[in-house]
Amino acid sequence: MRTAIFAGSFDPIHNGHLDIIERASKMYDEFTVAVTVNFSKKSLLTPEERIALIGELTKDMPNVKVVRIDGLRADYVNEHEFTADVRSLRNTADFNYEMPIAQGSAYLYNKTETVFLFTDPKWSFLSSTMIKEVASLGGDISEWVPANVLDTVRQKYEK
Repeated sequence: MRTAIFAGSFDPIHNGHLDIIERASKMYDEFTVAVTVNFSKKSLLTPEERIALIGELTKDMPNVKVVRIDGLRADYVNEHEFTADVRSLRNTADFNYEMPIAQGSAYLYNKTETVFLFTDPKWSFLSSTMIKEVASLGGDISEWVPANVLDTVRQKYEK
């Protein structure tokens, strides 16, 4: 069975992430979206909110499940014996950031291969950081995020 994981903070998930999930989930029998928790970062959304949003967005994808990872991703990957760790690339800056992670992961993983997918060019400029910045200043992010995420982010900044 071909299994894969796509891990990230997804704070918030955006259309670029969703594009990768939709495309990659068709390549594997089971596809796990893992919300990672980095306690050194100040997040807009709680892990539970992120999991709920992603779950809502993937509910019609029967082979996709959403989980939370609190520790080392490699430990989770090895425990579940994934075939692939899917990573997305928007540009050369992402490549330069992701390459050492992939090389380190190759050392830490028992059998899992890192697989890179290029982001659809129409989403190549998107980042969760940019979305949060624009939204915090009252800008329109409606073209960049699904409706459920838009509502949640707006509610956060209205408080």
